[in-house]
Amino acid sequence: MGHRRAVLAILLGAGLWAGALGTVGRVAAETPGDAARGRAVFEEKGCVRCHLPRAQGQGMGPPVEEISRPQGALYLAGRLWNHAPGMLAAFGQAGLRWPEMAREHMADLMAYLQADASRDPAPDFFQGQVMLIRKGCLKCHRLRGEGGSVAIDLSRYHGRYESPVVWATTIWNHAPRMAAHTARLGLLYPRFAGDEMRNLVEFLRRATEVAPRQSP
Repeated sequence: MGHRRAVLAILLGAGLWAGALGTVGRVAAETPGDAARGRAVFEEKGCVRCHLPRAQGQGMGPPVEEISRPQGALYLAGRLWNHAPGMLAAFGQAGLRWPEMAREHMADLMAYLQADASRDPAPDFFQGQVMLIRKGCLKCHRLRGEGGSVAIDLSRYHGRYESPVVWATTIWNHAPRMAAHTARLGLLYPRFAGDEMRNLVEFLRRATEVAPRQSP
C-alpha cells in the first residue's frame, strides 16, 4: 500500500490525472508487418514445434489456427507474455535457447497472427494504475523513484510505450528473465487478460510523458 500511495501521489501531483481525463490514448504509426514473412518467423523461431496446424495433429500447444485470429496488438502482447513460462520450460526440456525477437520479426509475426493495434479497445488510464499495483510491477521495477530496484526504472524505458510492436518485442525478450526471477523470489508470474495489458501500457505512457527524459 505504501508504494501505491506514493506512486499515485507523484503522478497526480504532476498533472497526469487531468491529462487522463482530457485525452485518449494514441498509438504510434507502425510500419506494417508482412504475414508471409511472419509465417517464416513462426517456423524459424520454433513456434511451430508446439503449435501445429490442425491437419498435422495435436501439438503441445493450441493449433496455429487458434492462436492466429483477429485480435488487438497489445492483446497479443499480453498472450505472448502469459505464454512465456510454459514455452520456456518446453524449450529447456528440448535443449533449445529462448528465441529472441528483433522488432521487424515481431512486426511480421504479429501480422501473421492477425494482430492489429486498431483492434485494441480504447485504454482505461485508471485501470492501468490498478494493473501496475495488482500485477506487482513495483516489486522489481521503479516508477518515478518509487518501487523496487531489481529491474529497469519504467520511466527510463526507451520505447516510450508508443509502439505495440516495440512493446511486444521488449516484453517477449524480457519474459525469460522475469520468469526466472519470480521463481527465485517465490512470486507469482503476472499474467494479463482482456484489455489489462492495453491499460497498463497507457498508464505507463502517460507517466513517461510527465517524467523528465533522462539519459541512460
